[in-house]
Amino acid sequence: MFRNKTRRSVIQVTDTASEKSVTTTGSSSSAESALVTQHGRTTITDSVVSKIAGISTRDVSGVYALGGGAARAVGAIRERIPGSRTNHGQGVAVEVGERQAAIDVEIVAEYGVAIADLAEAVRRNVITSLERMTGLEVTEVNVTVQDVHLESDESSDDSGETQDPRVQ
Repeated sequence: MFRNKTRRSVIQVTDTASEKSVTTTGSSSSAESALVTQHGRTTITDSVVSKIAGISTRDVSGVYALGGGAARAVGAIRERIPGSRTNHGQGVAVEVGERQAAIDVEIVAEYGVAIADLAEAVRRNVITSLERMTGLEVTEVNVTVQDVHLESDESSDDSGETQDPRVQ
């Protein structure tokens, strides 16, 4: 005679950037997906999803930076600290459920880029990357353009030259 045994599995995922560790245990489930099977459940943390979304957003041509002014200022300070790591999730907010994720991305666009096309490219790249890497269904990707980067902004800041005032 065979005895019906319930198999349980344990998966541990560690995010090295935040040093958080998530351990999940699962057993048989009636609704199976890539993340919830009869052999166990896989949980993906918000920090992992935001990191993937941030990297895939930066990969899109026409995105100069991620985040609003304050987030970029903090990021610039953080990068100057020896031994610190780049925050790939900067400018990205996520909501992650068991099977779905919603993403909000704040970007700085390069001047001259069609913003509607840029936002669509960001959405497409984020959705493709997240669904392929995590198995989560991405329900929405909201893109907020915080600023437009001008090449003259960098050259005037770095040159040290001052311009004559327009009015006297």
